[in-house]
Amino acid sequence: MRDYRHFYIDGAWVQPLGGEDFPVVNPATEEVVARISLGGPPDVERAVSAARRAFPAWAGSSVADRRALLGRIIDCYRRRQDDVAEAICTELGAPLAFARRSQTRLGVGHMATMLDVLERYPFVEDRGSMRLMREAVGVCALITPWNWPINQIACKVAPALGAGCTMVLKPSEIAPLSARVFAEVLHEAGVPPGVFNLVNGAGPMVGQALASHAEVDMVSFTGSTRGGVAVAMAAAASVKRVHQELGGKSPNLILDEKVLEQAVAEGVRECFSNSGQSCNAPSRMLVPSALHDRAAAVAGATAAALRVGDPRDPDTDLGPVISRVQWEKIQRLIGVGIAEGAVLVTGGTGKPKGLERGFYVRPTVFAGVRNDMSIAREEIFGPVLAIIPFDSEDEAVEIANDTPYGLAAYVSGSDAAQVREVAGRIRAGMVHLNGAPMGLDAPFGGYRQSGNGREWGEFGLDAFLEIKAVLGYTPEAG
Repeated sequence: MRDYRHFYIDGAWVQPLGGEDFPVVNPATEEVVARISLGGPPDVERAVSAARRAFPAWAGSSVADRRALLGRIIDCYRRRQDDVAEAICTELGAPLAFARRSQTRLGVGHMATMLDVLERYPFVEDRGSMRLMREAVGVCALITPWNWPINQIACKVAPALGAGCTMVLKPSEIAPLSARVFAEVLHEAGVPPGVFNLVNGAGPMVGQALASHAEVDMVSFTGSTRGGVAVAMAAAASVKRVHQELGGKSPNLILDEKVLEQAVAEGVRECFSNSGQSCNAPSRMLVPSALHDRAAAVAGATAAALRVGDPRDPDTDLGPVISRVQWEKIQRLIGVGIAEGAVLVTGGTGKPKGLERGFYVRPTVFAGVRNDMSIAREEIFGPVLAIIPFDSEDEAVEIANDTPYGLAAYVSGSDAAQVREVAGRIRAGMVHLNGAPMGLDAPFGGYRQSGNGREWGEFGLDAFLEIKAVLGYTPEAG
C-alpha cells in the first residue's frame, strides 16, 4: 500500500499540519491501495502563503522562461507516462489501454498546446495611444475532479504557468494518485518553489478554505454544479474571479435515416466512454419518431456488445464506476427510469454477470423516454443512455435546449446545411457535427448551469490573465 500522506508545498514534500488519513480505494477490486491525508485550513494557509511569496518573481518571468519550463515538464511527463496511466487505472478503474490512449495523452497534449499558444499570444498589444497589457491574475486555487484527473489538472496548470500565476492544486481525494505523479513531474522539471503546491483534502474543508481565502485571487473549479455553487458562494465575500466547468446532460440529435445506424452506434460508444463518467457525454439521444424502434435496436445491440470487466484485460471496453456511492446513485436512477415508464432496451439494475466484486454497472439503454423523466433531466454519470423521439426539427431543438445545462451537443445528418442550421439553434458551449472530435485548441465550457468561462488552448490562458489598459502610451512617450 502506497503512503501518499505528504503534501507538496514550497518546492518540498511536507507533513500535513494535522488532518486525518483517508483510504484510496481501487474501484475494480474494492481494495485500499493507498492512503492520503485530508488537509485543513492550516495546510491551505501554508500553501497559499508559499504561492503568494513566489508570485512576484514568477509573474515577472519572461515568456521564454515559461515556455522553457513547459518544455521540461513535457519531457519529464513523457518519461512518466506509464506511471500516470497506471495511477489512473488504479484510482479510477479506467481500462489500462484507455488510460494510456486517452486519459494520459491529454496531459501532455494540453501542455504542448500551451507551448504553442505562448509563442504567439499577445501579452502586450498597442492600439494607437492605448497599450493593452495582459498580466497574471495572481494566486490561483485549482480544484479538480476524479473522472478525467490528469486532463483537468493539466488544462489548468499549463495556462496558469503560462500566464505567470502561482497555484495551489486540490485534486479529488478519491482519485489522487495521478496528481501525485504529476507533482513529482513538476518537481523534477524544476518548477520554482511555491509556484505549484498540492494539498489533498475534502471539498468542504480544503476546497472551501481555498475558495474563501483572501490571498487567493482566482478559483478554477471543475466538478458538479452543486459543488460549483458552494465554491462561488465561498468566493463571493472576497470578490475573486471564479471559473467553473460543471455538469451536463448533452443532447445527441440524429436527424435522418441515412446516418442513423452509424450515428446511433457512435453515440452509444461516446456516451459510455469512461464508463459514462464524462460531463460532456451525449446521454440524451434524440431520434425521429419513425426511426425510434430502429435506433433502439441498434443502440441496444451496441451497448450489449461492450465488454465490462477487469481494467487490466486488454479486451475490456468499460471498467467500473468510481465508487460505491456513485454505483448506488446510478442504480437508483436506473430504477427510477423503469418506474417512470421508460422502455428498458438492455442493461438494468445490478452488476454484470460474473462481476460481483467492484463497482461495475450494466451498460443500460432506455427507449421511449420523455424529456421530463428523471433519466432525461439528471446527470447520471454512468453508462446509461436515454433515447427520446421527436416529430419535427423544431421539436428536436426545443427538447435539446430544455435542460438546465448547456455544455455540449451533438448533431448528425446527411444534409450539411441542415446540420449547421440546427447546431446554430442549440444553446451549448460545444456542438459536434457528424462525429467531429474535440480539439485541444477549442474552447471547452458551457452555458447556464454547465458553468462559466472556457478552458483549453488560448481560451484557457485568457482565464488566468487580467487586462490592463495604459492610456496615452505613444511610441514617443515610451
